[in-house]
Amino acid sequence: MSIDAQTHEDAETFDDRDDEESKSPIKQWADDWIRNPEKAYAVMLVFMGGVLLTTTLFPLYWLFAVAMAEPGQSNIPLIPNQIDLSAFIVIFQQVPFARFMFNSLFYATSVTVIVLLVASLAGYAFGRLDFRGKMPLLFSLLVLSFFPPATLFIPLFRAFNQQVPMLGVFTLPVELYRTPGAVIAPISAFAMPLAIFILTTFYSQIPDGLEDAARIEGTTRFGALFRVIVPLSAPGVATAGILTFITTYVEFFFSFLMTGDRASDWAPIVNGVLAFQTRYTTRYDLQAAASLVAIIPVAILVVVAQEKIISGLTQGALKE
Repeated sequence: MSIDAQTHEDAETFDDRDDEESKSPIKQWADDWIRNPEKAYAVMLVFMGGVLLTTTLFPLYWLFAVAMAEPGQSNIPLIPNQIDLSAFIVIFQQVPFARFMFNSLFYATSVTVIVLLVASLAGYAFGRLDFRGKMPLLFSLLVLSFFPPATLFIPLFRAFNQQVPMLGVFTLPVELYRTPGAVIAPISAFAMPLAIFILTTFYSQIPDGLEDAARIEGTTRFGALFRVIVPLSAPGVATAGILTFITTYVEFFFSFLMTGDRASDWAPIVNGVLAFQTRYTTRYDLQAAASLVAIIPVAILVVVAQEKIISGLTQGALKE
């Protein structure tokens, strides 16, 4: 290589270094990430993880900090001065908090069983049978899923409390207000469309030959549904059940308004949290402790079943 060529190459390298040094830090980072995408992915992962931890775990930590504070303390430190777990014991002593939690668990379990049973039958019909009016019915379910539940409270309250003739045809034999039926019936109706859509997607993917083989062996349609189709659609059934359970357990509107304010009246766990707010004082430490105890069942369920939820939602989107 000649001396002139070497000198020209050195000059270009020097100019490139000058250009790099003249760039702003942000532009240098952008160029570096373009050349090394792995760095950009790592930074994005750390950023999204920080946002997720801040928006999900920090509220739980703040509730714990409030529960550790002394009664009546207004300035809550970010780091508790002491670790005193007495508030988690007092909430069970001052009010029947265990009964409030049992009521919500009972509602969630009952609604989940009803929704899975009815949604399985409806999902089988929509996913594996051809009949007239199939698409209009599916469209009606889609419309109902977006219908605001609050608009039905007044007619449901009258029907459950005053025995008003429903549709001008019949009346309820008993008053359902302040009973589990006043909560289970409307919540089951509003949780049904999502479960039907999930199960319809899964049931339609089961090969017809498996059901035909069961039918040849003498099994009825109901037998084929619960012995063949439901077991093969376990991720979808689990997803529909878990989402229904969580939705019912944390439901506030109907469970709060359709029951009384006492645990013996089947009041939900929301009433247990609000029970520490009186006319003159509010025990924020006890409310925070009650809130943390209330979310334990849902947290355990999500941690244990998170893989089934993810697999159920993703597998339902794929046509095999």
